Amino acid sequence: MTNPPRAVLLDVEGTTSSIAFVADVLFPYARTHLADFVARHPAETAPLLDEVRAETPDENPVATLLRWIDEDRKATPLKTLQGMIWAEGYADGTLKGHVYPDTVEALRRWREAGIAVHIYSSGSVAAQKQLFAHSIAGDLTPLLSGHFDTHVGAKREPGSYRAIADALGLAPEDIMFVSDVAAETDAAREAGFAALLIDRDGDNGDVASLAEVLP
Repeated sequence: MTNPPRAVLLDVEGTTSSIAFVADVLFPYARTHLADFVARHPAETAPLLDEVRAETPDENPVATLLRWIDEDRKATPLKTLQGMIWAEGYADGTLKGHVYPDTVEALRRWREAGIAVHIYSSGSVAAQKQLFAHSIAGDLTPLLSGHFDTHVGAKREPGSYRAIADALGLAPEDIMFVSDVAAETDAAREAGFAALLIDRDGDNGDVASLAEVLP
C-alpha cells in the first residue's frame, strides 16, 4: 500500500484485546449465566433458541449452546446470546473489557489522522460495543466508526471482506485489515485488502503490536 488507507479494520481477540480475556473471563461468564439468562429473558432469547433447534433438533438448545461454548463454535446465535449476557455483566461493573495500551494509542492516532477504524470480529456487534464502551481504558466507542460480525460472513471467506468494502463504500485496496489469524489476513488479501498479521507473542507476524501499524 503506497498511500495511507482510508479505513482500518481490526480483529478483536489477539489483536486489540487479550485472547486470555475472552477465553478465561468472557466465555466462562457466559457459560455460568447462560441457562439463568435464557430463563429470565424468554421472549428475547426465543428466536435464538429456534435457530439452535433448527441445527440440532434432537438436543436441548441450552445444552447445545453450552457445548458450542466449550467447542468455541462461531455460531451466530451463540455469539448473539453471549453478547446479551455480557451486556449485563458490563452494565453492573462485573466485566471490564481488556484492551492493550497500544490499541488505545493507535485508535487515537488514526482518529487524529482522519482514518476511520472499524471492528470485524466473530463476536456479535453488540458484544464488541460493550467491550469497547466498558474497557479498562474507559469508553473507546467515540474512536470507532463501525462494527461487523459474522452476519456479514465468515472471517476466513474473501466474500466477507468484499461485503464490508461495499458497506463502507470504499475500494478494497483502501482498507487495511489487522488480525492474529493468518487464514483471515489471507482471505482479506484475496479480496483486495491490505492486511497485516499481528503476533503479540512472537515474531511470526508482520507486526508485534498496533504501535507498528501506520505509526
